[in-house]
Amino acid sequence: MMGLLDSFGLGALGFVPFIVIISILIFFHELGHFLVGRWCGVKVVTFSIGFGPELFGYDDRHGTHWRIAAIPLGGYVRFFGDANAASLPDEERNQLMTPEERAVSLFHKPVWQRIAIVAAGPLANFILAAFVFAAAFSIYGYPNSDAIIGPIKADGPAAKAGLRKGDRIVEVNGTKVTLFDQLPDLISAEPGRPVKLTIQRGQESFDVSVTPETRTFSTPDGKTVSRAIIGIGPGGMSRLDPVSALWQGTKETGQGIGASAKFIYDLFAGRGDPKQVTGIVGIAVASKTITETIGFAGLILLTAGLSISVGFINLLPIPVLDGGHLVFYAIEAIRGRPVGARAQELSFGIGLMLIITITVLVLGHDLSQQLSGG
Repeated sequence: MMGLLDSFGLGALGFVPFIVIISILIFFHELGHFLVGRWCGVKVVTFSIGFGPELFGYDDRHGTHWRIAAIPLGGYVRFFGDANAASLPDEERNQLMTPEERAVSLFHKPVWQRIAIVAAGPLANFILAAFVFAAAFSIYGYPNSDAIIGPIKADGPAAKAGLRKGDRIVEVNGTKVTLFDQLPDLISAEPGRPVKLTIQRGQESFDVSVTPETRTFSTPDGKTVSRAIIGIGPGGMSRLDPVSALWQGTKETGQGIGASAKFIYDLFAGRGDPKQVTGIVGIAVASKTITETIGFAGLILLTAGLSISVGFINLLPIPVLDGGHLVFYAIEAIRGRPVGARAQELSFGIGLMLIITITVLVLGHDLSQQLSGG
C-alpha cells in the first residue's frame, strides 16, 4: 500500500495532513449530532471516529463509548434505539422498551427534535468552516481585490520591466482592469507575446511592455497546467478584526454552499463536468501539494472548503446520509406517522449501494488521474 502511495508522492508523512483534516471534519460533524442529541435528552451509545477495528476507546460517566477506529474515513454517533451505525430504527427493541428507555430513545422523541439532531451534523461543518475562514482572515489576512501588485518574483518578467510593489495595473493591452483576478486571463490571452501594461504609481501613469514566461503548475487535484505569468502576487492581505473576519467567513461559507449546490445541479442537468469530482486520493494529493506550495495557510483554507463539502454532501437526499433521514422525517411530519420499517430498510440498502458505487467510481477516476499524470 505504501508503495502505491509513494507513486503518488504520498509517503507516510505526506498522508498525515489528509488524515488530520478528515479526522477534524468527522469529529465536528458527529459532535453536532452528539450535542443536540444530548440537549434533546437522547442517550448516546457510541461516538466513533472511523470505522472498523477499535484502536482506542473508553466509556464516559453518561455511558457513551468513545472510540477511535482503524479506518479514519468516516464516523458515526449511535443513539439509544438505533439498530446500527446508520441510525436505522431497531423496531423490535423500540416496541419492547420500558417508559424509562423510551424517554432516552431517539425514535420516541418528537419529529422536530429528530430533525434538529440530524441537521446538526452538517450545520456543525458549516459553522466550523465559517470559524476556520475567520481564523485565516484574522491571522493571515483577507486578500485585497484591487489590481495592485504585491510580491514580485526576483528576476521575473515584472521585475525586469521595472515594476514595483504597490503599483496599480490600470490596463492590460488596452483592456481596463479593476480587480487582480482579471489579470491571469488577460496576461495568458496571447502566450509568448509582450503584454502592454498601463501602470499607476502614485500620481504618475505610464505604459510598460512585459513579456510573460510560461510556467507549468500542479493544480490541487493533481492536474498539470501551463500558464503565462509575469511573476507578481496580489497587492496585499488585510488582517480583519474578529467580528469582520467571522462575518467574511460566514459569507465565504454561504458562497461555498451555493457553489456546491450549483455544481450538483449542473451535473444532473448535463452541464457539469464529472471529471471535476475528486475523491479521497485526490484530496490527499491536494493536501500534500497545498502544504508544500502554499504552506499552513493554504491547508487552513482547504480545511474550510472541505468542511463545506462534507456538510453539503451529507444533506443530499440519499438514504444512509443525513439528508435521507431528513426526507423520512419530513414525510413523517406531513403524514403524521413514520415511514414503514420495511420501506426504510429497503431504501437504506439502495442508498448504501449507491454510495459504494459512487465511491468506487470516484476512486477509480482519482487513481487514473494520478497514474496518467493528468
